[in-house]
Amino acid sequence: MLLDVKGIDFFVGKTQILRSVSLQVEPGEIVGLLGRNGAGKSSILKSIMGLYRPQNGSISFKDQDIMKVSTRQRVLDGLAYSPEDARVFPELTVEENVNLGLWVSERSAGGGGFEISQGFELFPKLEQLWERKGANLSGGEKKMVSVTRALALSPSLLLLDESFEGLAPLVVKAFMEAMRRIRDLGISIILAESNLGNASLVVERAYVVERGEILFAGPPGEIAGDDKLCTIIGR
Repeated sequence: MLLDVKGIDFFVGKTQILRSVSLQVEPGEIVGLLGRNGAGKSSILKSIMGLYRPQNGSISFKDQDIMKVSTRQRVLDGLAYSPEDARVFPELTVEENVNLGLWVSERSAGGGGFEISQGFELFPKLEQLWERKGANLSGGEKKMVSVTRALALSPSLLLLDESFEGLAPLVVKAFMEAMRRIRDLGISIILAESNLGNASLVVERAYVVERGEILFAGPPGEIAGDDKLCTIIGR
């Protein structure tokens, strides 16, 4: 088991955000985390990354308990996160944004692990944008930079938060192909997504989240045949 989350609860003050959330990711899997906006998907990803600290439960990564491990150490151990809003630094070029991943992982290009040339293969447009500042990128371009920066950390598990949101259908198709190629590089993926149709094209297993709870775990095809689950997701 690459990732094993068991029964995590997360509170902000007296408000419970996550309720006994459990999920697993095997090596080589693309797992979907599906639910409407506000369902708790981002909170789950941030808890896995250590940005949020659950009050109960356990999180194991590569068979090691990481509940008390810092976010930085989780990154160095093989976790990477591309947030919903991309978080591209506007005054830095694409090259500088991506190189931040190399800097955080304390390695240089050509030093083993994920290579920048692989980022160009995944997102060919990236090479054309290499010297452009983040402030001058479109939403889809920022997401490409954010994903590539996360991959520069050479992760074992990549957490993607709403990577398809707001993208044109042609760009979504390119991202789906990139996800398959990332998986072929030996990197597992958790995709948080609100669109069942998009997710169904790339994920092998899916979890449905509503109000911070996991209501379903299984093949995405079973969700499409369940009117209640489709209503919960909002698709």
